[in-house]
Amino acid sequence: MKAVRYIVLAIVGLIVLAVVAIAVAMFVIDPNTYKPQIERLVENRTNLDLDLSGDIDWSLFPLGLEVNEVEASLEGERFVALQQLVAELDLWSLISMSPQVQRFVLDGLDARLVVDENGNGNWTRIMPEGEATATDDTAAETEQAEPETTADTDGSGDPLTFAVEEIQITNASVQYEDLGTGQTIVLQNFRVLASQIALGSEFPLEVGFLVNTTQPDMGVDGDISMRITANEALNQFSVSGLDAKFGLSGEPFGDRTLQARITGNAGANLENETASVEDLRATLANLELTTNLDVEGFGAKPKVTGDLAIAEFSLRELLNTLGAGEIETTDPEVLNRLAFSTKLSGPAGVAELSELEIILDDTTFTGGARYNIESGALAFQLEGDALNADRYLPPPAEGGDGDQTAASGSASASKGEEGDLLPLETIRGLELDIDLGLDELIISNLTITDIQTAIDASGGRLGLSNFSGKLYQGGFQSNIGIDARTDNPAWTLRADVSGVQTRALLMDLAEMDMLAGASNININANTSGNRISALRQNADGKVTFNLAEGEFTRMNLTRMACTGIALANQEQLTTTDWGKTTPFNDMRGELDINGNTLNNTSLVAALAGMRLEGNGEVDMAASEIDYEAGLRIVGEIHRDEACRVTEYVENVVIPVECRGNFQEDPAGLCSFDGSRFRDTLKDMAANAARSKAEDEISERINEKLGEETGGKVKDALEGLFNR
Repeated sequence: MKAVRYIVLAIVGLIVLAVVAIAVAMFVIDPNTYKPQIERLVENRTNLDLDLSGDIDWSLFPLGLEVNEVEASLEGERFVALQQLVAELDLWSLISMSPQVQRFVLDGLDARLVVDENGNGNWTRIMPEGEATATDDTAAETEQAEPETTADTDGSGDPLTFAVEEIQITNASVQYEDLGTGQTIVLQNFRVLASQIALGSEFPLEVGFLVNTTQPDMGVDGDISMRITANEALNQFSVSGLDAKFGLSGEPFGDRTLQARITGNAGANLENETASVEDLRATLANLELTTNLDVEGFGAKPKVTGDLAIAEFSLRELLNTLGAGEIETTDPEVLNRLAFSTKLSGPAGVAELSELEIILDDTTFTGGARYNIESGALAFQLEGDALNADRYLPPPAEGGDGDQTAASGSASASKGEEGDLLPLETIRGLELDIDLGLDELIISNLTITDIQTAIDASGGRLGLSNFSGKLYQGGFQSNIGIDARTDNPAWTLRADVSGVQTRALLMDLAEMDMLAGASNININANTSGNRISALRQNADGKVTFNLAEGEFTRMNLTRMACTGIALANQEQLTTTDWGKTTPFNDMRGELDINGNTLNNTSLVAALAGMRLEGNGEVDMAASEIDYEAGLRIVGEIHRDEACRVTEYVENVVIPVECRGNFQEDPAGLCSFDGSRFRDTLKDMAANAARSKAEDEISERINEKLGEETGGKVKDALEGLFNR
């Protein structure tokens, strides 16, 4: 027992002697006398010029060191400066192998980091080139030797307890400048305050900073407070009471200050690779996001479960607060009610969104989605109620009309101002599989119901397949494909329209009252390009159409035919009420698409006592039509006696022409074509010859028209028909 007592006393004595020796050294030795040696040592070992202009002090209880006013220069320019550094360690905790930092203070740190035009940072020049190489070699050797010198990892050893009474970092600043890009980032007023830091226990942490950038010119003023817990193995962390406030200002926000805030709780287990976020709430102006998430696995295939919601907000108000300017829409009341909510689940590497709800003003979409985190593939299944897309279009230009708009568009295109339609690089990276349904869609003043479509994108190809719906008592089904693998994307369109009421469609689409009837249309077209002008110029394909029963609503073809027949019969029409329409049965034809031009050579329609035949072209760029039609007389067409069909006029063609801008006055496009009536006269004369009456017919015609030939015939006929 005496031996043990003597050993203990000896150890205590040694400790006391050590403490006394350290105390004597601290009181006797003045560290400031060694400042020149320290400065020379740094200058010899590095490229830094060290200036220790302040005092250096130390203390025993607590064991501490204080350094004041330190500055280091690199190549004649200040690299880093420090107003004060205080490090205090409890001596008795160190002796008892439970080290506790009493206080750590860092005040007035100022660092300046510069990257030159070649991308080299000034901090890479601190060490001489030879020293840097030696340091790298030493690090490599240490890394190779590490497996042989690893400490006990079987978990049997007790972890070293460590505690910090107080940490203060104040008035710190860092300036980063990239001479190659012109970007400057300045961190100012950086501060960190923490106390009672101990592993396994919760402690408070406060962080504040001000960051300013030049590209763009903006600033972020941050103030963060939270309580943190870390276990002794430093592989499990938790944050509670997070309250992070940010003031955003500068050019992106219209030179105004915008407030953002994040609150909530979070935790992470690095060993199990799990993390969680509870009651997280993030706000930016009037935008508020809330979420609860659990994550399993930190690799390429994490498993995510929880919920995510964006409360109802006004996009207009948000953009106005951000300084982004007003969104101009036809209806100024749209974009004032947006919201989003969903549940998240799914296997590892896949985020599945269920109970998905998206609100856009008066429209609600519901469904689900699936996102592959590793590949980026996205799949959606959405069903919506009613959407009026016209409300979201830009308003028409004041004082402008269709012609002016088209002319403006053509002028812009000729000046090279026409923009691309598709972001090709974005499309090439898309992996999409979307099924979309919509009860009602209003677009370009057309009302379409029961819409169903599938959108898929992969490998630079984008497809809109089985796009179907109902409109104007009929329906349509189409497929659209875009191949964006090259900079000149190829487009394909296949569409079938059946039973659509043409009159209502044309009125709503273009306020054009020309044609009525149930349309059946087949479109097979191809084009290429990424601009409207290119798509028009490169268009190629065919359109076939058929109207089983309908009418021309703004023209009376019967009156035009009767005018020619009455002329042949040498009589005057007595009917005055001809009406403004012409009914027909089974009008059909084909249109060949050749750039901006639609060519038709096979228009046929059955009218009362007549058959309409025609050919011509439509210039879509100029909205011009140039069409020659003929009314072949096949039977009685009207009760007017002067319009009776005799053997002279049976099977002849009464010519009609349709020319002009179809956006201006559709009713005035078509009229009797006197210039082609000479051919009709020849047919009538041939009929008369067959009935042995050719001389009589010719005499009567010459009496009426005189001996005029060529172009004068048209003028005479126009006078007869009041044209």
